[in-house]
Amino acid sequence: MAALRRIPGERGGWWHAYVCPAHGVELDHGDLLAGVFPEGGARCPHGCRVDTDAVRGAWVVLSHQAWARHLRVLAHRGDRAEGVARLVEYAGVYASLATDRHGEAQGWMLRGRLFHQALTDAIWAVNIGHTVITLAGTGTEDLAGVLPLLDELERAALEARGVLTGRGDLASNYTAWLNAAGAATSRAASAARGLEWDGAKEWLEGEHGLYAHLRVAVAGDGWEWEGSTYYHGFVLRAALLALRATDPASLPADVAAVLAGMTDVLASIATPGGLLPALHDGPYLRHPLALEWLELIALAQQLVPSARLDAVASRARDELGPYDDGLDRELAGWFAGPPLARRAEPAAVTVFPAAGYGVVRAAGIHALLDFGPHGGSHGHRDKLSLYLYGDTTPWQPDPGQVPYAHAEFRELYASTRAHPAFRADGAEQAECAGELLASDGVSVTAEVTTAYEGVRAVRRVVAGDCYLVDLLTVTGRQARRFTAQLRPGTALDIQQQATGPVRTTWYGDETLHGWHTHTAGAEVRAFARPGPGPADDPQRTRTWVDFTALTERITFASVYQAASAGPAVTGVRLDGEELTVELADGSAARFGTGS
Repeated sequence: MAALRRIPGERGGWWHAYVCPAHGVELDHGDLLAGVFPEGGARCPHGCRVDTDAVRGAWVVLSHQAWARHLRVLAHRGDRAEGVARLVEYAGVYASLATDRHGEAQGWMLRGRLFHQALTDAIWAVNIGHTVITLAGTGTEDLAGVLPLLDELERAALEARGVLTGRGDLASNYTAWLNAAGAATSRAASAARGLEWDGAKEWLEGEHGLYAHLRVAVAGDGWEWEGSTYYHGFVLRAALLALRATDPASLPADVAAVLAGMTDVLASIATPGGLLPALHDGPYLRHPLALEWLELIALAQQLVPSARLDAVASRARDELGPYDDGLDRELAGWFAGPPLARRAEPAAVTVFPAAGYGVVRAAGIHALLDFGPHGGSHGHRDKLSLYLYGDTTPWQPDPGQVPYAHAEFRELYASTRAHPAFRADGAEQAECAGELLASDGVSVTAEVTTAYEGVRAVRRVVAGDCYLVDLLTVTGRQARRFTAQLRPGTALDIQQQATGPVRTTWYGDETLHGWHTHTAGAEVRAFARPGPGPADDPQRTRTWVDFTALTERITFASVYQAASAGPAVTGVRLDGEELTVELADGSAARFGTGS
């Protein structure tokens, strides 16, 4: 017998509270469509059972959101009777529960009605609105009972957006979703009434509409201002959802350029195998996130198609396995006209000067240098971090972030010590921004001078013919304890040699070899210890490596070569400001530190 399914009859809380307090990992969702919190408490993968008011409220959020998405699937697949009945049921639930702003929300939140946050209300409302739009395409006679819900959701989005923009937060990622909610629910109400939609002036074109938001929230290099992969995609997905039934050719030219630039960002940071670096705040790996990427890509490919995003979608689908509900495959015909021009493939080196990222691709290695602004509340203290990926292997990834309610692990994953960055005297970097010094077709060089008082650090990353060169020079006004950090996302072996560079071997679908040396005459200690791996499971350990020296100035030099590349590196030597790399075919190349 199929399990009973019911819509929760309670208000939702804050989904970030759905985390094990002991282990920092997101709890198992159970059957979200059952509408009943898991008996005996929510399960942790490490054996805990957790049952608190906060966790129950978070589970209700996940259940309501799962129901709203499920209704979209029902509408697309023609299960009209079930879809309409559930929508009418939701209208009653909303009318009984969401009578005022949520009284239990934390003080910093833009309070919602059905949920703690107005943002969560908006995400849920977008799915409700699109369910009705889809149903209205085949008839409206049974949708009258949903109209009060749609009208109230639009009013709630307008009210919340007014609070947000009234305090000067037009650029907030909340604004994108409030506009998407207003557009979806007002368009749905018009469709259910058999009327033409007249909400574009309010929700798309108006003073606080989607276009105005995108113009201030997205920098000239295409990045959403927070510099987080997750929140960048979060805003882009909201925009694409808001633009349903819009002809791409009718978009204002500058808005079309913004959306194309945002798509280029994802294509540029993605590896050929579809890995998306989890830069700054955002989940490292999560089934609901994979569903979001699939939806985003299905819509983006109909607006500004990009070949590289196909690999991202394929990887997301592989990660989902049986959790794939297929919604993205139902979204054809989203726009009212053909797509804009196909985007060009990323160059070998791509620099985003506003967000402060440089991408360097070298013979099977996908490297990303982080030097930009802190990124507000979603920023991490990781200036001059160097992230390393293969096509499908996260050798040294940005570790991402845990659900925000876990204060201790959230602080850890935002910290300098958790990233492949540099430190002075073991201290945390200040929240700061670096500066791009130079870039060309094979290299990126950046500096930071405000991470530590009196300390300047310069990192140069260069694509060699069959390897990657990393040169990190740190200078202080007096002797300091400077550390360069390796933070693997995979298994790693380290070998201290009697003479010559320290060697590392990084494992995964692909293998990476590393050679690590430093300024001649400096005494550098290589220290390996267990540390937490990426944030999807903080209990999974990896081998953290610190290279530390007490000095006024030092260059830490590393050369990386994918096992599939050749000829093999046979020698690495740093003489003063010049690094020499020797290969098995007898050739050699030299690189300046750029400092």
